[in-house]
Amino acid sequence: MSEKNEPSVWQGFKAFLMRGNVIDLAVAVVIGAAFTNIVNSVVKGVINPLIGAFGTQSLDNYSSCLKGPCTGTGDSATGVRILWGSVLGATLTFLITAAVVYFLMVLPMSKYLAKMEARRKAKESTQEVMEVSELEVLKEIRDALVAQRGSGHDRP
Repeated sequence: MSEKNEPSVWQGFKAFLMRGNVIDLAVAVVIGAAFTNIVNSVVKGVINPLIGAFGTQSLDNYSSCLKGPCTGTGDSATGVRILWGSVLGATLTFLITAAVVYFLMVLPMSKYLAKMEARRKAKESTQEVMEVSELEVLKEIRDALVAQRGSGHDRP
């Protein structure tokens, strides 16, 4: 049998883990998990009571009965309930998370990248103008030298 010089599975796995992308992703997951707790607290502590001011104290209590009689709560509940309040709470949590991520992370980063791109383009156009003006100057020098030679040949 011939030996191949391919890296082992373990070496490939180590190389994969040591790439910057994986470490950045791991940090993002940890920060995201911590951020989720903050958002959940805001939704349960502020948003739910505000919405609950028009009905129950918690969105989780909003439900509809499909097949009655619907009595009790939790494990002792009877009937078939649709817990649409929980879905509404999760939707609010998602929307708040998405808004915070967009307005605090995505929007500033896209503005920063747009500024950097504009600076790069301005720098390139300045170089282009300089190159064109240098080319024009060289053409004028060439034309002047050609004119001098032409006038020098006319003299005896």
